[in-house]
Amino acid sequence: MTLLTVLSRSLRLVHLLALILVVGLAFGCASKAPGTRGGGETPSKSGKKRSKTPATQRPYVINGTTYYPIPSAIGYVEQGIASWYGEPFHGKKTSNGETYNMYGDTAAHKTLPMNTILLVKNLENGRSTIVRINDRGPFVQERIIDLTLTKAKELDIVGKGTARVEILAMETQPPGQEQLIATAPAKPPAETGKPPAGSDKPQPQPPPAKAPPIPDFDKGNFYVQVGAFVKIENARTLAKAFAKRGRDVVIQQYPAAGMNLYRVMIFASNSLAKAKVYEKELEAEGFRYALLLAR
Repeated sequence: MTLLTVLSRSLRLVHLLALILVVGLAFGCASKAPGTRGGGETPSKSGKKRSKTPATQRPYVINGTTYYPIPSAIGYVEQGIASWYGEPFHGKKTSNGETYNMYGDTAAHKTLPMNTILLVKNLENGRSTIVRINDRGPFVQERIIDLTLTKAKELDIVGKGTARVEILAMETQPPGQEQLIATAPAKPPAETGKPPAGSDKPQPQPPPAKAPPIPDFDKGNFYVQVGAFVKIENARTLAKAFAKRGRDVVIQQYPAAGMNLYRVMIFASNSLAKAKVYEKELEAEGFRYALLLAR
């Protein structure tokens, strides 16, 4: 057998082994199910992605009372009692998963969306402060907001423990706070050996940006929720009772805990002050859990 014949047979064997390897890899890859790209959400069997409501926006029950977080804080104004919470809760998790810091600038509210910015005014001494909602509470009658120790000091309510306040949801950054604007650095002039013309003269500074005015939160479409039902028939019965009084009524479907609730909302007024009066009237009629909402 010549050397050329041996080499020819060796090359054929290498080619055969390579072909077997390629075929094996192809079948191996074809047997695996493709995964979702980028770790995205896996569609359901119907081919549609399931919409998930954040946990902090789902209805919850405390001491037998069901609370329904509202979807938006726009136009929200409320008066009531403010309190503060400190050492026993310091370092523990808040409702949105943050770590509570009693020296921070946050607060707790029962129904406002997380990260709502509030202007809190002490109606007893005129002091005010700004907070961000990151927790749920307080679950004590007449109390509407729980503050950190730092914010309670700013309102001068630490010693007394509570104070009557007004809270106002802010859509924009409040006046008096500086805006942080990122700008690209200016390019240095080309080095020509001569200073640029007019460099020895002071450059005019742009006028400071004016803070946007706070909108009139007393105006809007205000409703009072008087009930929430699993069966729409019950919601319609209550709605008809108010319709007979000449009131405009809305039944709103609301997803909660894997089922649909039907909320009955009565139009109160275009004025927040008048709407709050109507809310109190409904409470006096026996609707203990009447809740003022802005739509």
